[in-house]
Amino acid sequence: MLALRLARGSHPLALLRRLLVAAASAGVGFLLLCTLSYALAHPGSAASIARLTWCLIPLAATVHFAVAVARADPSTRPRPGLSAIGLGPGRLAALAAVSTAMSGALGSMVAMLFFLHLRGDLTGLPFDGAASELLAADRPLPLAAMLMLLAIAPLSATAATALTLRPRRTPTGLDPEPVDEPTGPPGGLPWGCALTTAGLAIETYTARTSPGSSFPLAGSFESNPVGVLAGWTLTTLGLALAGPAITHFCGRLLQTLRPGAIRLLAGRTLMDEARGIGRPLGVVSAVASAVITASTLYETGPRPFGPLTGLGAALVIACTTATLLTSVAESRHARSITTANLRKLGTPAAMLRAAAGLRLAALLLVFGPLTWTVAMLAAIPLSG
Repeated sequence: MLALRLARGSHPLALLRRLLVAAASAGVGFLLLCTLSYALAHPGSAASIARLTWCLIPLAATVHFAVAVARADPSTRPRPGLSAIGLGPGRLAALAAVSTAMSGALGSMVAMLFFLHLRGDLTGLPFDGAASELLAADRPLPLAAMLMLLAIAPLSATAATALTLRPRRTPTGLDPEPVDEPTGPPGGLPWGCALTTAGLAIETYTARTSPGSSFPLAGSFESNPVGVLAGWTLTTLGLALAGPAITHFCGRLLQTLRPGAIRLLAGRTLMDEARGIGRPLGVVSAVASAVITASTLYETGPRPFGPLTGLGAALVIACTTATLLTSVAESRHARSITTANLRKLGTPAAMLRAAAGLRLAALLLVFGPLTWTVAMLAAIPLSG
């Protein structure tokens, strides 16, 4: 009940984010139910397991987005005085997890109703039965399997939120801040580079040595080997690990060669925000490189992408972009006191806007070529 009251009294932007989490959960639930339909129409087919595995990519993007929304929710952020009424860091983390569970459950319910409507189980076949073959409308649905698949997204997002926002034990008690690792030039850059290199190497080796090993996407993509998925996953993890260090490097880059006040302000801000926005930036870079690679292959080779593949790709792109925007908004809120103090000291608003533009330009200058390079290196073996 307390989670419902907090949701009702939340800021409209926070409510919009929760609705977006529900929409993402609905998309993942619909993809999983479509996978179930394929398994019913093709019993004993190994492609059913492959399609289910491909759904893990949009599921991971949805969970990542749900955690970012929970971290940025002002109603569940620790504040002075709340512990006196029983709302300490642990209870607030539990409330954030419950709110995430509610959003995910709402999305799964919408996915179930939409799926049943397309199958004709509610009011007859819509769209002249265009989706009947795709959704195996002539076969009965196993209720237990359907409910289990629909529960995957809410439960995964809830568990990830509770794990991320759990209070950290310190010698002086509970630290209300979420658990996170320090970042900087000694940070995750070596591991990130190693994982990215390993991912590209696996993609190259698999594409050249096992062209007959198929691993279909959630739609009808039938010519992607298993190693390509494994390599892309390692590449994504590598860029996510290296993202904070690269963002930190962008801040240092802005402060080289006798910087002025604007460059100093922009660089220091980027260095301070490297931990918050670095990983989402790395994930967005990995997704953008995958989109560039796919568009390159789409232009030069066959076009075997199905409708559900497009839905999964749209989910991944939307969730990673929304995660980045949410992290940027959270970082902006965290430096609001500093910004207010700068304004009190007489700092012009134009200077603050110029610093923000410099930060964006530095990130594009570094992450843009990096994304393009990873995309081209991944496309070479796949197109050959």
